[in-house]
Amino acid sequence: MFGIVRPCRHRLGKNLATQWMAHLCGLCLALRSDHGQFARIATNYDGLLISVLTEAQSQGAGESRGRRRTAGPCPLRGMRTASVARGEGARLAAAVSLVLASAKVRDHVADGDGLLARRPVALAARRVADGWGRAGARTGAYVGFDTAVLVDAVDRQTGIEALAGPGTPILAVTEPTETATAAAFAHTAVLAGRPGNAAPLAEAGRLFGRLAHLLDAVEDREADAASGAWNPLTATGTPLTEARRLADDAVHGIRLALKEVEFEDGRLAHLLLAHELGRSVDRAFGTASCGHGHPSQDAPEGAPEGAFGPPRTPYLPQDPHTPQPPAPGPRGFWAGCAAALAVCCTCQVCCADEFEGPWSRRRREGVCSNCDCCDCSDCGDMCGCCGDNCCSCDCCDCGCDC
Repeated sequence: MFGIVRPCRHRLGKNLATQWMAHLCGLCLALRSDHGQFARIATNYDGLLISVLTEAQSQGAGESRGRRRTAGPCPLRGMRTASVARGEGARLAAAVSLVLASAKVRDHVADGDGLLARRPVALAARRVADGWGRAGARTGAYVGFDTAVLVDAVDRQTGIEALAGPGTPILAVTEPTETATAAAFAHTAVLAGRPGNAAPLAEAGRLFGRLAHLLDAVEDREADAASGAWNPLTATGTPLTEARRLADDAVHGIRLALKEVEFEDGRLAHLLLAHELGRSVDRAFGTASCGHGHPSQDAPEGAPEGAFGPPRTPYLPQDPHTPQPPAPGPRGFWAGCAAALAVCCTCQVCCADEFEGPWSRRRREGVCSNCDCCDCSDCGDMCGCCGDNCCSCDCCDCGCDC
């Protein structure tokens, strides 16, 4: 699975970790129920934020009345049943995930990645992408969301990237992603019956889209340079220090926007968007992490924080003059699908400390991986007295400046 918000369950605490898994499984099952088993590979960590935000604003959010159902055994849960999220929030998350996955497949086809360079494979992949796009549009229409704004953003992205060059503002490149995520976040307020929340959630979504685009570019920078693929930071000549400044500003802006949102129970949404996003930035720039991180070992003393990009792989030699084994390149679309099935069926996504990303081949943390080597305070459970904002009370110390 993919996404920039990948929380450690020890930081979530037992209660919020259960809620987070309910939304993740709810998104996966919504994809399966409406669009078939194969559509479940579109499940992603960031998509479930749509479901989280919808429920957090809804009446009775704390009790989740009518918003849960018991799902049957699943390999990713160790063949255990679970209470999972359902309803319009999960379906909106499924629609957004499908449309964006469709765009991702079409992008791979256009680039001729791996087996997609072969015409029969490319035709089959394009058919899958078109089917997902139509399915996402149907589900979006069911919950009153016009996915045309997402499709338009993807189309404009291609044109903007074709014209971008040295000196092009990086924010001009991230604008289509910002517009798409702003629309999706804002629609959660409509589904929850809180139209007053639409404006601040649109702002939070806009900045989240900017952040997702920037972090993806930072994490892919070295691999794109090696393969000759297009990268927004390289193409526009944006230094990592500027990318880090923009990322930190986006996190701060999201925290400010969330203060304007009226939640019924906003603890999980706050923890994911106000706390975990900062850790995602640190992880991408290699400046800090939970216990599973591998901080950069070759930054000279006194270098600016984050100036040396993403952390290196775990097998970095201690001697910097020793030749390093070449990092494996990303997989093509179909090879990645096969790897995703293998990762899911062997429960690595849930149970492994680390596993290899099916498409990117970057190291990922398992959802239930052991995190006893880091200092993770259970903010979600400890801050029940704080209501929506767990940073404005005396009963806990969340370490956040929001």
